[in-house]
Amino acid sequence: MSKIKVSSINKLAEQKSPYLIQHTKNPVNWYPWNEEAFKDAKNNDKPIFLSIGYSTCHWCHVMAHESFEDQEVAKLINKVFIPIKVDREERPDIDNVYMTVCQMMTGIGGWPLTIFMTPDKKPFYATTYIPKKSRYGRLGLLELLPKIEEQWNTNKDQLENNANRINDLLKQDEKEIDDSKTINLNIFNEAYSELKQKFDSVYGGFGQAPKFPMPHQNLFLLNYYIQKNKDNALKIVEKNLKQMKAGGIYDHIGYGFHRYSTDEKWLLPHFEKMLYDQALLIYLYTTAYQITGNDIYKTTIHEVIEYIENKMLAEEGGFYSAEDADSEEVEGKFYVWELDEIKNILQEKSKSIVDLYNIKKMGNYYDESTAEKTAENILHLNLNDQHKRIDFFEKEKELINERRELNRAREKRIHPHKDDKILTDWNGLMIAALAKAAFILKENKYLKLAEDGANFIIDNLINKNTLLHRYRDGEAAIRGTLEDYSFFIWGLLELYQITFKTKYLNLSIELNNYILENFWDNEKGGFFFVSSKDKELIFRNKEVYDGAIPSSNSIALCNLLRLSHLTGDQELEEKANDMVKTFSQKVSVAPTAYCQFLIGLQKLFLPYYDIIIVGRKDDSVTKDVLTIIRENYTFNLSVILIPADRTSQEYKELKKRISFIKNYKQIQNKTTMYICKDYSCNLPVTDVDEVVKILNS
Repeated sequence: MSKIKVSSINKLAEQKSPYLIQHTKNPVNWYPWNEEAFKDAKNNDKPIFLSIGYSTCHWCHVMAHESFEDQEVAKLINKVFIPIKVDREERPDIDNVYMTVCQMMTGIGGWPLTIFMTPDKKPFYATTYIPKKSRYGRLGLLELLPKIEEQWNTNKDQLENNANRINDLLKQDEKEIDDSKTINLNIFNEAYSELKQKFDSVYGGFGQAPKFPMPHQNLFLLNYYIQKNKDNALKIVEKNLKQMKAGGIYDHIGYGFHRYSTDEKWLLPHFEKMLYDQALLIYLYTTAYQITGNDIYKTTIHEVIEYIENKMLAEEGGFYSAEDADSEEVEGKFYVWELDEIKNILQEKSKSIVDLYNIKKMGNYYDESTAEKTAENILHLNLNDQHKRIDFFEKEKELINERRELNRAREKRIHPHKDDKILTDWNGLMIAALAKAAFILKENKYLKLAEDGANFIIDNLINKNTLLHRYRDGEAAIRGTLEDYSFFIWGLLELYQITFKTKYLNLSIELNNYILENFWDNEKGGFFFVSSKDKELIFRNKEVYDGAIPSSNSIALCNLLRLSHLTGDQELEEKANDMVKTFSQKVSVAPTAYCQFLIGLQKLFLPYYDIIIVGRKDDSVTKDVLTIIRENYTFNLSVILIPADRTSQEYKELKKRISFIKNYKQIQNKTTMYICKDYSCNLPVTDVDEVVKILNS
């Protein structure tokens, strides 16, 4: 393979994205996504070769090394196309549009995403990874590029007609929403039955390989368990959580979850670590711990947050995006172990580790290209091994010193690349998770991490209630998408519920008002993924399908309902009802693909509790009430703390946002609780035992 000349630099050199920077020395004459690229395509009558990926994507690296660093491929691309490189994490708006195209045209999606399109951004061919040369029935770039060149030169009208039809189909998909269809409340039972059917009772998880953690599906089941007292729903979740924590998808030495498992046993992971996975799994394990009190989940939460502190925390207070699967151009090399290596490090202390984590001389890790064992091991607990009469998780805790010794040794290896950009949306998820964990586990350190993260976004990525998406190397840029707003609002609301600081509630209201004004579809309902101010994409779509991350519309739905209860603004609940009408047709067809939306429906249709406390946060009665909430999971619950001192600045600030608080007063100068269920309020009480009785009833 003819490789790149180190001296060559393309148009990506001035970019901030770590992914784009990785490609600055490719012989491909990459452009960033900008007007210059499209102008040059029109002026030179060239189609566009759009390549979308991200810096910690293994197959993106494979395609880069195989093709984009190759002179022969680069020469073809440069001759025929205007090549544009996009970081999908930095520009989720662009990725969202063209991933929709790829899924519509091919039935599949993923990264690297490869799009061929006209100079006016309309796609006519879409796929994912393309090898350099054709193999296994997959057309290679060396064969594909000349074919597209020939079509462009001899049959351009047909390509443009195809592109126009695809563009029309994209827009038609939004027009065909039937907002007259209503949700059948049996949808919760349907989703449970479908998840139960997909559940792997042997190894946990849903379906066959590959297996993803899918926190939103598990959270739905936890709420369903509470709703229906369905023990089996809880058993499914507990099996999933224990098997994931035991498997190779979990890093037993440095902590944190890898992105997904390539096999059904959760043994062989795709090794990259994503901030959003850590956040959503912290939130899931915290909820499970609150419901069950199982210490396995508490240990998992502590370990994952320790990983975040050690590896993903920026000095400024935000959180980095991801760690790569590869080091030294080999996937997983940083994470796997040979038997002799462990014996040399731990000496006589190695036997327990070797036995517990199933470490063998032959190894259990396979070379991707040869499918042969490499003598390397992925550490994992085999919960299905009936011969070991031990408590695997308890034994793991006993070996903490040995694990730390291995971690110190591993730290001397060459580390995977870290994507150090700070994204508002993923930080919002982490803030929500840390705030939840801080409250349930009574960990002030976690609360500080959450508040520092929120304050970083507030100080660096907000301009007049307008969110920016990305911060890196001192620069904040790129207009925020619905994910940025909805995920960050979620984080702010979780922070308000633990701190009762009015600034978090105020900002969540302001940001929510902004998306209602700039993202809301006044014709069909629901939120567009991008603002009405964004004009550079071929269409504005609405995201409601859950991927690895829950959909932004579904989180926005949950936020609307929570804010409606906190502020008393019924118009927000009406907007939520409009969203149900908008998306009910899609959700009803395949409920388990929209579990976060179902969680929103659970908030809308199931009993909802509002607790209004008039008093001080540091008062013993207030603390007792919060302890009750902490120790008893109530799915639909909002809590407002009204300062007893009506002359305080906090009271004045809160009153600006929530006018009804003036109606709530203390009884006999005591901390007083007002508890309402589904808009029906009980008489105020000053005794904590009365609070317990009302909630239990």
